[in-house]
Amino acid sequence: MDPLSDILRLLKIESVLSSRMEVRGRHAIRFPAYRHMKFGTIIEGARFVRVDDEQPIYLGEGDFYLLTNGKSYCVGSDPDLEPVDGLRVFKDHMGSDGIVRYGETGDLTVAAAGRFSFADDRVADLLSFLPSLVHIPRGSPGSEVLASLLPLLRLESGSASAAGAVVAASSLANLVLVHIIRAYMARGDFAQGWLPAMSDPKIAASLSLMHGDVRRRWTVDLLAQAVGMSRTAYCVKFKERVGKTPLDYLTHWRMMLAADSLENERLSIAEVAYSVGYSSDTAFSVAFKRIMGTSPSSFRLRWASPESST
Repeated sequence: MDPLSDILRLLKIESVLSSRMEVRGRHAIRFPAYRHMKFGTIIEGARFVRVDDEQPIYLGEGDFYLLTNGKSYCVGSDPDLEPVDGLRVFKDHMGSDGIVRYGETGDLTVAAAGRFSFADDRVADLLSFLPSLVHIPRGSPGSEVLASLLPLLRLESGSASAAGAVVAASSLANLVLVHIIRAYMARGDFAQGWLPAMSDPKIAASLSLMHGDVRRRWTVDLLAQAVGMSRTAYCVKFKERVGKTPLDYLTHWRMMLAADSLENERLSIAEVAYSVGYSSDTAFSVAFKRIMGTSPSSFRLRWASPESST
């Protein structure tokens, strides 16, 4: 499995195509802070989106955006207008078909939006390299598939009461997330992180090797040899692109997988240790505590307690 699929699987994404707004006239609408991520697209017309006090980004028909830092944000036609409360707009103007219609005269803007929440904040941090707002303009590199999804978003965002609407909308939102990230990767103008590093063929190959056989006793020499680089050149490039050494990255990824197993599988700690490449549960426990801040047994007890599910 490729690293992006691995991490999206571990995130256990709950995706919701949560709203369609049809707004007429000049407007500015503020929404409160949220957990994890939100996305939006312009089906018809144009609007701006602004995160907190950052500069507004202007969006045209077919543009997509992803909000990633959980801060309040504003959308509308005019960033100089005093914004109204978005939650109040939704409460007062949502029709029985699930569409929010706001304003009676003026130019029409139609937008669809959704949210992504993740089961585990620790794993969500693996996407922390993303900027607070990812803007994918129509026609930009990597946006072709997003453009093909726009008719489906138009259809599903207006079909809240149709049979299977929840499943269809959730699956569609997942596709949007994957293709926004792919389009962001296609730019190449990003900082360090495991996903930006996937744009480098040799570093991508070594990441895929680690993810493909996490139990193998990987060494820097083995990884460098596998991708046709010298040990020194490989270490320098990996640290430069990913922000961690190869073995630090591997250890962190193993501990994420181990935490998932401890939460969701009935395996002994020794079995979990073996599943992520440790022949000694003592060595595994030391590494787990260093990365996760607690021992494997304490971690499992915490997640098994009634409080952890409330």
